[in-house]
Amino acid sequence: MRTPALATGLAPDDVRRLRATADFVREQETPVLLSRVLPGLDGPELRAVADRCRFAHAALLVFPADRPGLRAGLAACGLPDEAGSRPSVVVRDRLAARHGRDAADLDVRILRPTVQGPGGERRAVEVFALAVPPDSELSALAAAERDHDHEAHLAFDVDRPDPLVLRGLRATLVRHGATPDGGGYNPHEDGTVFYFATPDGTKTDYRRMELYAPGDHRDLLAEHLAEGPRPGDREGTPGDPDTPHAAETLLRLLTGAWTTQALATCAELRLPEALSPHEPRGVRRLAREVGARPEPLETLLRYLAMLGVVTEDGDGFRLTATGLLLREDADGSMRPLASMYGGPFYQSFAHLAHAVRTGEPGFEHLYGENHFDHFTHDPGLAATFDRSMAASARMFDPLPDHPALTTAAAAPGTRTVVDVAGGTGELLGRILAAHPPLRGILLERPHVVAAARDRLTAAGVGERCDYRAGDFADVPATGDVYLLSRVLHDWDDERCREILRHLAGAMPSHADLLVVERLLPADAAPSLATAWDLHMLCNTGGRERRADEYARLCEAAGLVLLGHRPLPLDAHVLHVRKR
Repeated sequence: MRTPALATGLAPDDVRRLRATADFVREQETPVLLSRVLPGLDGPELRAVADRCRFAHAALLVFPADRPGLRAGLAACGLPDEAGSRPSVVVRDRLAARHGRDAADLDVRILRPTVQGPGGERRAVEVFALAVPPDSELSALAAAERDHDHEAHLAFDVDRPDPLVLRGLRATLVRHGATPDGGGYNPHEDGTVFYFATPDGTKTDYRRMELYAPGDHRDLLAEHLAEGPRPGDREGTPGDPDTPHAAETLLRLLTGAWTTQALATCAELRLPEALSPHEPRGVRRLAREVGARPEPLETLLRYLAMLGVVTEDGDGFRLTATGLLLREDADGSMRPLASMYGGPFYQSFAHLAHAVRTGEPGFEHLYGENHFDHFTHDPGLAATFDRSMAASARMFDPLPDHPALTTAAAAPGTRTVVDVAGGTGELLGRILAAHPPLRGILLERPHVVAAARDRLTAAGVGERCDYRAGDFADVPATGDVYLLSRVLHDWDDERCREILRHLAGAMPSHADLLVVERLLPADAAPSLATAWDLHMLCNTGGRERRADEYARLCEAAGLVLLGHRPLPLDAHVLHVRKR
């Protein structure tokens, strides 16, 4: 008669560990678990981290006799093998390094049977499996791993893994005692893993945690790996300037300007248009197409490959999904942003010290006038700037469902949405397309109105829109919902109060005002708004603000901030009415 271990294909200890892990995953609330893993993380900072990542799974490494035995073992623990297994590159390489084995000899598989969290949310037990038949030479490895449980960890999935958000999350974890402890990029599922050792005093049995970010983030991963433990490193403290990792991290940060220029050059040479996402292109062929010399072009391409914009494949290079966004004809193209950030805004940032010392924007110091006046004198640059604003339009995706707009669309009669300084009409076009009963008015500078008319006509909503050339003093008084998107952050408080007074004077008593801006966090939590605050300082003289600061600006203009809702890309929509 077979033993229970052979009947399930797993050793009794592996079965016990699997069941205990599944129960743990079912019971945990994300904020509570974060506070247990990092006991110093609490209050607003805990909420900020919990808003950006969620508990996704707990992991363990087991050693079945073979794959059929693994499936039987999972079934015995109530963990269905729904999607089959995939190779686990990260754990394979860690095991190989830890035990001095050839990675090619370790076929580590990964499975994620699902369980439900306390609120019914979908979670997983992440099972790493290395087949170890009876009397295998890997038996000693399996015994050592069971004793130390090196691969057991808690995992948190990062929502909207923007590089700035990832960098901020990593910094927060390290500040609260977590130590970078390896990671890797798994091409089989296009995901990047950042491992941390949990701090002394952690209130769980897990000594490691993982941040999982969908997509290829190998540039940030390189910094993470450089900060982790390596053989021969001396002891050092995070604040010790002589620690090799600190110097290496700072060096990588200092080369950020090179990345900006590499991306801008990629767009300027039209490399994305010359590359294919499917078939590799050779360097000499690419050099002929873009008008460059092969040797320096290959240097640029290798750097772009490190950034994940292209990938080296055989005898050539292919375009990645990230690089595709630098094509001019791509849906949601970010080529205009590359042109602005690598051009006039890049040049103005050379005068950031002047802006910090004097309060005068670096852009004005460089060009002798504010950037809106400068763009008026350069129509080509102005058009690029307007297109760059549309490149971040993903933040508008949820806006048509705002109650102020759905209520207006459902009301009897004709209701009008007024987009004040609405650029080329990206936001207004989305709202009119989502709500056929609504009409629109777009108020903009004269040179922008023509581009807005073309865009809205192409979107099929142009006949329901009127176009007004003017300034904030020309806000029409016939609206039911007013839009003010990414405008106030361009200006100082005095100008903002003036703009809001114009709106308050024009708005009927029943009208709603929706303001789209990034909100600075009330604490030191990582946020894109913090980066844009520096950008505003250097280029427009404006600033990002906290919600309470916008509330005070509204109050001074006779308006009331009723509340705000999050949008993609760390933006928010603020709901405002007349007092």
